[in-house]
Amino acid sequence: MGYKRSRLNTSSPTANTTVVAGKKTARNRRLNRRKYAELLSSTLPRIIENETELKKTARNRRLNRRKYAELLSSTLPRIIENETELGQVSESIQPLLDKGTRRTPEEEALCRLLLRLIDDYQQSHPVIPKLKPREALEALLEARSLRQADLLPIFGSRSRVSDAVNGKREISKAQARKLAEFFSVSPDLFI
Repeated sequence: MGYKRSRLNTSSPTANTTVVAGKKTARNRRLNRRKYAELLSSTLPRIIENETELKKTARNRRLNRRKYAELLSSTLPRIIENETELGQVSESIQPLLDKGTRRTPEEEALCRLLLRLIDDYQQSHPVIPKLKPREALEALLEARSLRQADLLPIFGSRSRVSDAVNGKREISKAQARKLAEFFSVSPDLFI
């Protein structure tokens, strides 16, 4: 591929050098203004819509540090360690939740912080309701997609399984131990 000098008189010898094999020069790569205008007009409304949506959300507006500090000092959020603290945080977040979309950016940040604290506490302290042995057995059977016939080795007969599942017969301690081993749970669940 050879190079040749163009006919333009410039101070730089390489500025007007083009490839002889017919490739486009820098002068021919100018942007087509009509195509650019069409592209811009098709994307501009979407850009404007997205920008106005961003401006509408309180989450994306700047926080006033002084106002946020005042909210934090009035609430004093910290890691929740027991049920009473959970109740206090729940009471303090309720007015913020009632405001809905009318929250200021500072209130939105505080609300998100308090919700995160509540969620962290609930994740580390799951609430397991106290179930009757019959209800626990039914729930475990349903959760593992098992049938009453799958419990025959534990109870010995279909009638005993049916009576235990329907609550007509109490689950003995020996059966509770076998069920706990079968389901990998505590025997206290069935006593």
